[in-house]
Parts: sequence; C-alpha cells; structure tokens
Amino acid sequence: AGAMAEPGALALLVPQHGAPSCPHGPALLFVKTGQGKEEGRRFYACSACRDRKDCNFFQWEDEKVSQTRLAAREEYNRSHQPSFTHRQNVERYKNFVQLPLSKRRFCQECQQLLLPAEWEKHSDHQFLRDISTAQLKSPSQLLYPLENKKTNAQYLFADRSCQFLLNLLIDLGFRRVLCVGTPRLHELIQLKASQEDFRVRSLLLDIDFRYSQFYTEDEFCHYNMFNHYFFGGEAAHETCRKFLYEDNGERVIMITDPPFGGLVEALASSFKKLMAMWKETGKEGHNNKEMPVFWIFPYFFESRILDFFPSFNMMDYQVDYDNHALYKHGKTGRRQSPVRIFTNLTPSMIVLPVEEGYRFCTVCQRYVSSGNQHCEICNSCTSKDGRRWKHCDLCKKCVKPSWFHCNNCNCCALQTHSCEKTDAGCFVCGKAGHKRSACPSLSHT
Repeated sequence: AGAMAEPGALALLVPQHGAPSCPHGPALLFVKTGQGKEEGRRFYACSACRDRKDCNFFQWEDEKVSQTRLAAREEYNRSHQPSFTHRQNVERYKNFVQLPLSKRRFCQECQQLLLPAEWEKHSDHQFLRDISTAQLKSPSQLLYPLENKKTNAQYLFADRSCQFLLNLLIDLGFRRVLCVGTPRLHELIQLKASQEDFRVRSLLLDIDFRYSQFYTEDEFCHYNMFNHYFFGGEAAHETCRKFLYEDNGERVIMITDPPFGGLVEALASSFKKLMAMWKETGKEGHNNKEMPVFWIFPYFFESRILDFFPSFNMMDYQVDYDNHALYKHGKTGRRQSPVRIFTNLTPSMIVLPVEEGYRFCTVCQRYVSSGNQHCEICNSCTSKDGRRWKHCDLCKKCVKPSWFHCNNCNCCALQTHSCEKTDAGCFVCGKAGHKRSACPSLSHT
C-alpha cells in the first residue's frame, strides 16, 4: 500500500513481514518511483534520520543477510543505546536534587547532569555550575537544541505560542495533553502543575532521550514518531495507554510538532496508531469519534495532511519558534511564520487572539488572520500565508498577491517564473508544448 509519490520521489511501503531494526527501531520500507519507468528496487532505511550521516542503515528488501551480519547489527544497535536507562536517570535525578547548589554540575559536552563522583571523568569538559531548581524545571533551556533539520529539528515554541496553546487547551476543557515532540509545552504544563492548583497533566513522547534525566517514567516515554516505536518496550507502551485510558479517554488531546523534513505518510501512520490506542478505551460513543488532535506543520503540507486525515482543518494561527530565524510571528509579507495548526476539532471552537489581528469570519465560522479577506466567488477565506490573496477568474481560484496569470502556462505564477511552454521545450526530447513528466518519449507503465 504505497502512498502517492512524485516521479523520482521515494514512496513508503508497508512491509509484508517484520522490518529489520537500526538504533532508532524498525526501519521503514521505501521504493524509488521512476520517471514513467517501473518501480525501483525496494529497500529499508532508518525511519528517523533522513540523512545518511546520522544513521547509515540500509538494506535491500530482497537481500539475504548472514547470521554473522545479523549478530553484528544487534551488537551495534545495543552499543548505540544511551549509557543509562530511564530508571537509572530517575535515580540520578533524586540524588542530584539533594546536592547543595555548589555541587550541582551539568556537563555541556555530554549533555548530562553530573554527580560529584563523576567530575573526574569529565574534568576536561565544559560544564555549567550551580544548577538551580528553576533550571532543572526548564530542561529545554538547559539542553542545547538538536538542530539537525532532518532528524531532530528541535525548534522550540516561542513563549507566545506555548502560552497560547496551553490557554486554548484549558478553555476547551482538556485535562490531559499527549505531547508528541513538543517538549516546551510539556515543560510549561509540568511547571504549572508543580507550583499551583493546576489540573492539566501531560505525557511527553520524544526521541530525545536527554529528557529522561528530568522526567519520571510516567512523564516521559522515549518514542520515535516516524515508526511508532517505544524504546522502553511494553512498559512504556502501557504508560501511554494508561494515560489515554484515564477517565475513559475523556478530555485528552494529542499535540504534535514533527520535524518539517519528515515524511508526512510515516507520521500519519504513527498518529493513526496513537488515535487507535485512544479509541480502544471502549468508551460508549467513541466508535465514530476521533481523539482530538493538534498537528503543527507548515501550511504548504495542507493537501498531504488532508489526504490522510479528511476530518482535519487548517487554522490561521501562526506558530512561531524561539531558535528559528525565519519562523517568527511578524506583521508583514514573507517574514511571517508558515507554521499552522491542523485539527479535527470544530474550527469555530478555536478562538484566536483578537489583539494579534485575528478576527471571526461569520460565513466560514472560524477565526482568520486580518489579511485573510473572505472571497465571495470562492465563498471562503482563501489566504494561506496571512497576506490578502486575489481572485483570478481564469484560474477560478484565489492566488498569492505576487502572482499574475500567464497565458503560456494557463495558470497564475510569479512574473519571474520560467514558462513551461518556452522555446527551450521539454528536458527529455527538446520539443515544445509539454512538460518533462508528460514526455511521449518516456515509456509510461
């Protein structure tokens, strides 16, 4: 059951039997789709790392792997697991908290809380001293972000977005939040819960094992969202299930903020499994309902997400990030963040802050950004990027303000675009009048 793929792109397949594993759990099965040619040879590759430098796991699907190589692979996978287990990290944390401030050190090179007996081993490393309780409660500030775009892409919510999300959840009546790859939101919830009479609880599922130093096994599960793999095995799976089951699965929402370079179909597959886990709570009336979800992703993935989740809608709220130069909430033009919330909740319930320029459209029954004008012809608020879009009668839809209708291409595009029907013609045969992908000289299967 391969997903739709562009020519020359990778398509994800469902393996017929168990997939081989790398240090990041079961690998995914891919096939390269040729340019009008037959499918390529199928292969397994790491689910989490799109870059071979981070994890170079590769195996042809039809390859026979010798016992020796299998044993070597198992040994390799074992040796690439973290040096402490989650339980050991929880014990270490208890000991760390009892130390006087002058003895609390954090090794910046190993990204690890250090107990006095370990100082010697890390003596030539850079470390932070006098780690306060406040710092321990804000691990996302203490740890450096893993900014490899394709694997971790740890861009952390700016305070504005984080506070907005939490307030929105509280107003909507949610009491439990499954945070899938949203450590800042989890941190904010945990912080509030420890300081005041605060009823919301959260569980963080994240591939970044460094968080196991700061959270108990009920607060954090080491999880890969690309292959729905719990590194802690059945016990961690059970922790997640129990969290979803509480109160018969009522008033729980999943919030996820995946790396934008990640494969949408792999993510959708995992999220469907988490949603199915919730459905199994067996609550009356759950049969035709979906677990509430906020999937935070750039607006240009809208059609891909809706392919997998037809019940989702895209909200106009711009999510911004602390450590991302481009994804900042701004007032003008191209500087605006392209990141949005996709949700299966009724759009009219998602109240967006009027003081930030959002307003309610009574026709669309949802909040939209101030530049998003309702188009009478399309009968919807059509802007995706926060700027006011304009209607093109020839294209029969609204387009970006910087686009103009090109009679050569018979569609709207930037004025500087290179026409499909230029004299240069097709890349394959050189003739004019068609695109490379529709070239008759390619044998279509």
